Amino acid sequence: MTTASKESVTRAAFEQALPALRPDIHRYCARMMGSVIDGEDILQIACMKAFEALERGDQVDNLRAWLLRIAHNTALDSLRARKREAAMLDETTNMPSLEAAQMAMRSDVRDSLRPFLALPPSQRSSVIFRDVFGYTASEVADLTGASVASVKAALHRGRAALKQSRAKAPEQVAAPLSAEERGRLSSYAEHFNARDFDRLRDMLAAEVRLDLVSRAEAHGRKGVGNYYSNYDRVYDWLMKPGQVEGRPAMLAFDPEDSASGPAYFILLEFSAGELHLIRDFRYARYAMAGAEWQRLG
Repeated sequence: MTTASKESVTRAAFEQALPALRPDIHRYCARMMGSVIDGEDILQIACMKAFEALERGDQVDNLRAWLLRIAHNTALDSLRARKREAAMLDETTNMPSLEAAQMAMRSDVRDSLRPFLALPPSQRSSVIFRDVFGYTASEVADLTGASVASVKAALHRGRAALKQSRAKAPEQVAAPLSAEERGRLSSYAEHFNARDFDRLRDMLAAEVRLDLVSRAEAHGRKGVGNYYSNYDRVYDWLMKPGQVEGRPAMLAFDPEDSASGPAYFILLEFSAGELHLIRDFRYARYAMAGAEWQRLG
């Protein structure tokens, strides 16, 4: 990590640099949280904190390292506040298996995020920064606020624990959706692929919320309705119903190469038969890397 004299970074300059920084920051957050979806939440919070710091006049020597440091502290705050680790580890122990007819395609996640959850946060961050990002022990110490000696100790213990966790980790399978949920997703995908967007607008709840990740947000039927008009102008997608980290989702495939896996995903939340939340990762495709996904048959 090179160190230059600190200088003020304007909000405009940060916004211009952020698209190139987001994939790396998300990569770190997803591994800290054990989830590409929760990792995006942490990334968004970290970005808000960064904007606030810049508006206070904070000076920056290395923008990438500075944002990673903010993301690191944000992830630690989240882990402490929600006491998430024990709950997430418990959730992975008794996952039901799926009938073959329910699942036609599943992801092959070689760099699974779940094993990182077996590590305490200090070991987890040290292993991620050193072995995933390639920082030196001294640089990891600077990013985490720890001593070099404690980083080296955390690395030694963390690597051993991670190796053991990966060796004995069972295959993870998402809980199956109900017949009603599968039917709703299949219907949504069918109308989407037919470009029957008026039918999709009919599914929207009055207070529906759209999060077009890293781009825009909208609320209410009118605002979200325009989202479908934008999709009607592009032809680089083929939607298939599925799950991402166990959550109902549309998996967006390349229509010319649907066998290569989805390019991105769209999370959907229904309640009482109405669509209440759309979280579209079209402009945050980095989240697909490491995601555990299943395509429904």
